[in-house]
Amino acid sequence: MLLKYFYDEKLAQASYMVGCQAKGEAVIVDPMRNIEPYLKVAEAEKMKIVGVLETHIHADYVSGARELGVRLGATLYVSDEGDENWKYKYVKDLPHQLVKDGDKIQLGNLTFEVVHTPGHTPESISFLLTDANADEPMGIFTGDFVFVGDIGRPDLLEEAAGLKGTAMSGAVQMYDSVERFKNLPDFLQVWPAHGAGSACGKALGAIPSSTIGYEKRFNWAMKFDNREEFVKALLEGQPEAPYYFAVMKRVNKEGPELLQNLPEVKSLTDMKAVADLVTAGEQVLDTRDSELFAKGHVQGTINIPFTQSFTNWAGWIVDYNKPLYLITEKEQLDEVLVALRSVGIDQVVGFIDAKALDGAENLVSYENMEPEKAEELIANNQVNVLDVRNQSEWEEGHIEDANHIMLGKLLRNIDKVPTEKPLVVMCQAGGRSAIATSILQAKGITNLYNLTGGYSRWIEESRAVTI
Repeated sequence: MLLKYFYDEKLAQASYMVGCQAKGEAVIVDPMRNIEPYLKVAEAEKMKIVGVLETHIHADYVSGARELGVRLGATLYVSDEGDENWKYKYVKDLPHQLVKDGDKIQLGNLTFEVVHTPGHTPESISFLLTDANADEPMGIFTGDFVFVGDIGRPDLLEEAAGLKGTAMSGAVQMYDSVERFKNLPDFLQVWPAHGAGSACGKALGAIPSSTIGYEKRFNWAMKFDNREEFVKALLEGQPEAPYYFAVMKRVNKEGPELLQNLPEVKSLTDMKAVADLVTAGEQVLDTRDSELFAKGHVQGTINIPFTQSFTNWAGWIVDYNKPLYLITEKEQLDEVLVALRSVGIDQVVGFIDAKALDGAENLVSYENMEPEKAEELIANNQVNVLDVRNQSEWEEGHIEDANHIMLGKLLRNIDKVPTEKPLVVMCQAGGRSAIATSILQAKGITNLYNLTGGYSRWIEESRAVTI
């Protein structure tokens, strides 16, 4: 048997290639949209990809299932659980098999047994993997059901798309699914679809895999024997659900566009062309480091540095209904496009090499502010403070009288930003507040500063906070 692990760090998303070496065939479990890594490994291992196993309709990234189905003719094995609102609409045009609890999928000497594990979503399924040489399974692909140290959240679509009542019903279903999980043999390996950093849970571990026995002993969600207490604990303290999750759920349900059909990304001629785009109301994203952006950038552009958190913030901030233009390193363009397309930002139509900003005229900048100076101005009531951290971080402690708007929600709440005084923008360490500062400046708020070191440095230097 062949088992290969693939991990997208920007999405904290895991997928797997499982192959029967005797037959030379493999399936991909929960594939990412960029299927090139699978094709390369399959070629190196002399495997033919013949199938795709999907644990659920994903809400946090664009699935590569349709891409594999169209390009390779792979059979899609997708859930037939849940009601009509949780059915895959596009698979009818591709080789596919709808599966339910107890169904078995054969791949040479390997058997995948379907286990219905609702809670994160009503149609969620897991796959027990058994080798022909054993009379018991060796592991389970849990998707967004069980993670290392955590379980999937049931509130995503109620938070992101306003589907009322789904959080509570999902939490109740999750209790039953967890109880079923506890009855599986302790030695089974657990292969989840996400790691630390994903918004699909609140306490995901960074270790790529686990075992049933380990999770039963140390996963917080396995310690309840009372449904009401479990539901209350599961729904408490979940991170904000990104707006784009509702888009992803629709895209993966209806079928994403094939990558080959996406618009050509044309090269822009000069910085004047970029400035003209901004003037015309187009959205332009600058992916340079925040320090470089702060020193000089085109007025009206928004800065999301191409770091590990790039994809998440792009999903929160980019308007999916408008074309997008990029300022990015030419050598990095392909990687940036993969990241954007992984969350369905498909309308990237133009870019300019970031090197074109070197020596460019009419650039604007913003300043950082040291905590010592900010403390003095706050004490004298000379500035307002905007905290863009998550709600849970804010509740743990914040600067007194600060205003709070979580970064991902800032664009939709610009009218709530105080502008009668200079504005000091802060987050936990300075990264998110730099993005926020670029958003505010792009929207015409110019008398503002990014707090150096953020809240972490503020409390390290024993400055006053409130809870």
